[in-house]
Amino acid sequence: MPITRWEPFQEIERWEPWREIEHLQQRMNRLFERMIPGGDGGEISALTFIPSAEMQETADEVHLRLEIPGLESKDLNVEVTEDSVLISGERKSETKTEEKGVTRSEFRYGKFERIIPLPAHVQKDKAQAEYKNGILTLTLPKVEGEKKKAVKINLG
Repeated sequence: MPITRWEPFQEIERWEPWREIEHLQQRMNRLFERMIPGGDGGEISALTFIPSAEMQETADEVHLRLEIPGLESKDLNVEVTEDSVLISGERKSETKTEEKGVTRSEFRYGKFERIIPLPAHVQKDKAQAEYKNGILTLTLPKVEGEKKKAVKINLG
């Protein structure tokens, strides 16, 4: 058995709490950057509105519903290709309340855009859209073999 020198504090590392806090902050920043789409590290421009979508496919059609409250149909742009749908628009809202002589006013503006890939090719010329009570409903009849070209749909 070899004889070794005993050094009691050799395996103890120096604890640096500020380095650990900085490391934790970096990990949290990376987490939020992944959760917020379009974040560029500067201002949080990605916290703009992203509409929720629901898709249902039948044998003949693809039904797509998007939740876009607080907008008018003239503020929406819907374009359909044979394999995707692009929805874009700009949100402009203002709330103003007066209570006990104090006026509170909030503004919320922001552009949004969402491209939704479709599970099947559709007839873009026969697409139908309805915007009612903040819900955009698209009915897209299926087809095969059309050229890819965006077509703007009139919502009004």
